[in-house]
Amino acid sequence: MCCNDNFQERNEGEKIQTSLDLNDISGMKFFDPHVHMTSRTTDDYQAMADAGIVALIEPAFWLGQPRTGVDSFTDYYSSLIGWERFRSSQFGIKHYCTIGLNSREANNEKLAEQVMEVLPNFIFKEGVVGIGEIGFDDQTAAEEKYFRLQLELAKESGLPVQIHTPHRDKKKGTQRSMDIAIEHGLSPYSVIVDHNNEETVKEVLDRGFWAAFTIYPFTKMGNERMVEVVKQYGSERVMINSAADWGISDPLAVPKTAALMKKSGISLADIELVSYRNAITAFAQSGQIDENDFLSVKNIDQSQKFESNSILRGGQQPRVDKNSIIIS
Repeated sequence: MCCNDNFQERNEGEKIQTSLDLNDISGMKFFDPHVHMTSRTTDDYQAMADAGIVALIEPAFWLGQPRTGVDSFTDYYSSLIGWERFRSSQFGIKHYCTIGLNSREANNEKLAEQVMEVLPNFIFKEGVVGIGEIGFDDQTAAEEKYFRLQLELAKESGLPVQIHTPHRDKKKGTQRSMDIAIEHGLSPYSVIVDHNNEETVKEVLDRGFWAAFTIYPFTKMGNERMVEVVKQYGSERVMINSAADWGISDPLAVPKTAALMKKSGISLADIELVSYRNAITAFAQSGQIDENDFLSVKNIDQSQKFESNSILRGGQQPRVDKNSIIIS
């Protein structure tokens, strides 16, 4: 649920830089902890791999229109731990996900009750690194009810929480989200508060939570503003993501922002923290992330299939990386 339907804000907001030279960060590796690849093409996966993105997290989110039944949630969650994970692997990118009932659809209480019943079937699956993205949208009583229920689910499962902060009245919604998380006994260190801006970052960090920033055209946070945030607040418990989805968005927002940070004089150590290391540290609390899984040399074999389906169509030739063959 990452797109903002406020067209005035969209038209007045800051666009992502597109003139950055990614050669400046050649050889660096990146982890995008919030990107909705279900909405993206295989070309995006290839571009991300070429730019140095080695791993990502795909949070469960709103698909643009309301789902009409619990089976559609089941199919969607299944795709996050199945087909999408496979599709990502075909480009050498390690795919993780967070599973949850998004705040907008929490307002359909009849359906939300059914979704809560199926969530435990997915949160313990391989590759699920948190409960998310959950939190507030319109800050209704129903949203709070299901936010609280999912916080309890996170406690029971020992998983980190990925919080979606609202587009409207963001400061109040962010404060309220943190208050409720603490009320439920969660450690702030296990909670990643996303979609921060200059209005919320200080309190989030002061209270010990992780502060994630979405580099998203027109809304949320521009990459030039992000540079200034890091200069002011440093890199501790700060991470950046693209949240790229079906809206106007950029799956290369993380490496582009890293390039701008480098150009702006931010140290490579700080850049690595906000664009790679911190995301791993935060979500590795799930016990599901092993850095060796995406740092070791991997061979890509696009001739492989997932449940008889391939990423290739028509006469496309699969990429097949093979080790040298030694004949004894």
